[in-house]
Amino acid sequence: MMKKTIFTVIAVLAIGFFSNRAFAQAAATAPKGDLLDTLSASPDYNVSAALIRAASLTATVKGAGPYTIFAPSNIAFSNVPSAKLDALMKDPAALAIVLKGHIVSGKYGKAEIIKTLGSGTPTLTTIDGKILTLSVTDKHLTITDAEGNKAKVVAFDMMGTNGVAIGIDAILTK
Repeated sequence: MMKKTIFTVIAVLAIGFFSNRAFAQAAATAPKGDLLDTLSASPDYNVSAALIRAASLTATVKGAGPYTIFAPSNIAFSNVPSAKLDALMKDPAALAIVLKGHIVSGKYGKAEIIKTLGSGTPTLTTIDGKILTLSVTDKHLTITDAEGNKAKVVAFDMMGTNGVAIGIDAILTK
């Protein structure tokens, strides 16, 4: 009887411990806001968020979605000549064209991208109708736009309530 009681106490404690751990992990990965909020909160992707606002794409990115944003990192934007970036900032319509080339309708996290790669048709269509081609190069997922601009994926599954952001190391549709 004593062994059964000790076993029961240990089992209850173990279940409680693992349940709390699983809950804590789920809570840590649960989205805290929409995609714009997610990018804004990231020290590596907040420039993408600022440019989305400057291009008047806020309503789109905050919409119901789901969307996938292939978000260039802050470092990617720092590699753009400042004169070109200044010109885009002064022309929200041109900036919107560049940024729309990074946004896809649908939610394509890492698992969905892997399925797309294996589908035989590794392409996604941006919200403005352009084709992005997915490929694996040197063990990295590479995104190529219709003009041949390439970016490597550097971060997966930055979840928002209305989709997912995928970090890339370059700007597409230059």
